[in-house]
Amino acid sequence: QAEPPASDNTAMKTLRLREGKERSLQRRHPWIFESAIAKGGGDSGETVRVESSKGEFLGWAAFSPASKIRARVWSFDEKQRIDAAFFIAACARSIRARARFDVQSDGVRLVHGESDGLPGLIVDRYGDTLVAQFTSAGVERWKDVIADALLKETGLSKLYERSDASSRALEGLPEATGWLRGEGATDLVLQEHDWKLALNIAEGQKTGFYLDQRDSRKRFGDYARRLNFQRVLNCYCYTGGFTVAALSGGAAHVTSIDSSGPAIEKAAANVALNGFDASRATFMDADVNASLRRFLEAGQTFDAIVLDPPKFAPTVAHAERAARAYKDINRLGLKLLAPGGVLF
Repeated sequence: QAEPPASDNTAMKTLRLREGKERSLQRRHPWIFESAIAKGGGDSGETVRVESSKGEFLGWAAFSPASKIRARVWSFDEKQRIDAAFFIAACARSIRARARFDVQSDGVRLVHGESDGLPGLIVDRYGDTLVAQFTSAGVERWKDVIADALLKETGLSKLYERSDASSRALEGLPEATGWLRGEGATDLVLQEHDWKLALNIAEGQKTGFYLDQRDSRKRFGDYARRLNFQRVLNCYCYTGGFTVAALSGGAAHVTSIDSSGPAIEKAAANVALNGFDASRATFMDADVNASLRRFLEAGQTFDAIVLDPPKFAPTVAHAERAARAYKDINRLGLKLLAPGGVLF
């Protein structure tokens, strides 16, 4: 791992932007694209001074020689020193901000990249374990400082790295996974609202789970309780979060579909973990679109349907085809609803 850059801002290299390209930074957008740069550069993750075409200070940014996003801004304050103290303070600020929320779970996102002034860093907490993704050259360069800061602020001892997102390759960085600090089991159980959800931080999607759907799962469970769902269909169910929520809300039966066999196995395990009768749940390792068509042909209907698909358009070239696919699954979903049914 490269040494972190010097903390003396006066010694840093300079990026000079093309005329007119300073406007996005003046609006505090932290990204600088390759096409915006007139001259200058640095090593991977090195902090550089960013200036307008007229030499005016715009920000301190982490340089990434391999990425289309050639630099990501750390600070727009010319007096700010980009050193270990900067990252320690940024991690502490992010973590303390989450303590202001009444999160009904022991799983919570503590750092959310650019939103917390730490471009490329994602940190989730699952009980006594932190999971981090370092997806940009800047946070990669400061990884050790950040790891220690995260554990000090949370008082925890275990940090697992899941730097295996495709965006790492765009930054010219190799994949990196495994225990960064401490060690322990990668199979964990999360408490969320009135239920438990098992996950694996080494193998699951993202950092192991979709924490961003926590409120949606609670709302779905509340709907099931209020509207007395009898037949529920959970499409792209992954590890069954919405399935468990529906059953917790009293849904009579939930059919869950995913094209991943391991995900379906975990979904069934989560239903068992919460003590629900296995007869209330059906699991299908199958293609969602084809399954929706078969249900329609068979005349089946559902009181509630969850459609939470993966992204169909990884690049702009896929957008048109993806739009048709989204339209198709929603059309089929609406047709499969019983009168008065709800589509989520």
